[in-house]
Amino acid sequence: MKKKLNFREVLLVGSLLFGLFFGAGNLIFPLELGQQSGYNLNPVIVGFLISGVGLPIIGVTAAAMSDSESLFELARPASKKFAYFLTVLLYITIGPGFAIPRTATVSYEIGLKGLTNVSDKAMLLVFSVVFFSLALYFSLKKGNLINTIGKYMTPIFLILLAILLIMSIVNPMGPTKSIPPIEKYQQSPFTIGIIDGYNTLDAPASLAFAIIIIAAIKELGVKEPKYIANETLKAGLICLIAMSLVYSSLAIMGSASTSIMDIKENGALVLAAISNHYLGKYGHILFSLIVFIACLKTAIGLISACSEMFNQLLKFDISYEKYCVIFAIVSFLIANLGLNTIISLSVPVLMFLYPICIVLIILSLFSLKIGKNHTIYKCTLIFTIIAAFFDLLSNLPYGLADSLLVSKTLALPKRFLPGFDLGFGWILLALIGFVIGYIIDKNNKKSKVSYTSGN
Repeated sequence: MKKKLNFREVLLVGSLLFGLFFGAGNLIFPLELGQQSGYNLNPVIVGFLISGVGLPIIGVTAAAMSDSESLFELARPASKKFAYFLTVLLYITIGPGFAIPRTATVSYEIGLKGLTNVSDKAMLLVFSVVFFSLALYFSLKKGNLINTIGKYMTPIFLILLAILLIMSIVNPMGPTKSIPPIEKYQQSPFTIGIIDGYNTLDAPASLAFAIIIIAAIKELGVKEPKYIANETLKAGLICLIAMSLVYSSLAIMGSASTSIMDIKENGALVLAAISNHYLGKYGHILFSLIVFIACLKTAIGLISACSEMFNQLLKFDISYEKYCVIFAIVSFLIANLGLNTIISLSVPVLMFLYPICIVLIILSLFSLKIGKNHTIYKCTLIFTIIAAFFDLLSNLPYGLADSLLVSKTLALPKRFLPGFDLGFGWILLALIGFVIGYIIDKNNKKSKVSYTSGN
């Protein structure tokens, strides 16, 4: 039996992982960060890379190394019901409930909105039919996913992006780090960079994409869990290096752009202005293609991941292919009928899921040494869920978050949980839960622990 991948195969899986992660948001945020951080660019980008790149890669690797082929298996030591609840909620939120419809609307708004006299609703309808037809077509070819994204789409995306990056090196827009940072980045820039990377919300996606990466490695001939874990780690390192280089290059380009433009409202406007600066009227075409490919490959990955997970998890007579069709149609409808409303409801749910996913990643890493201790899992996650509920409340849509009941409820974590306003209030409660779980388990003669192949 095959025990490891050759270098070309590892590179291919790493390219697939990069392609799944690197969507439009990942493309435009470093440019915004580069402009706004001014002469504090270096500590900000280092902090950003630690959390924005390191955490998602650790998530995928932790899933593989703990013998968990899916989020469901990762969460199962807490309880089977909890694993079902978390898995369904996460996949719906980052799938048809938020991220998949957003890929179509973002690429439309950046590439085509306002270019014709046709109404935006009609143009979005036509565009999203084409977009989701392409996404569905490639998602249905599950066996070719590693080639579709890893071998073709990611290299094309990087080549298009490299055109701008090379131009910015050969013909710089101006010096980098030449202006004072905005107020946000003036104090503790390294810490703020970590918070910015944390807020990319890629950690939950890493647990969703793990199922694709592990399946791809199996398709290449590696079947044993411990060998799958080794190859996932190698591919993760490839992805980590690639994402770090691209993020850093974009941030440096954003920093240099302050010589030719004022600080823009967001990174999309920065990238559009840079494209126009170097390529004139052709800049918009290049910019639109970069964003379109970034969004399309993410949509393909999410449709495939959601379909694979639901096909394995739910015992309905619905095939992977039928789930692909369902998710593509639902995403199309949401993109055209009510994305803003869905987003306003999905973001609080995503913020609820985020600390839970991070704690699961940490517990999975611990399981490599101490096993999956069910008591520790349960206690740690119960306390984490309490903190996560407070995060949900603080991110409710305008009007609800300001209600008297919510304000009074949030007064408690704001007073007693360090870092709550920054999104880190869960750390203290998770630690308390872990300690309580450890103490209970030490006094329990019937400790329930499941071990990984690495123990």
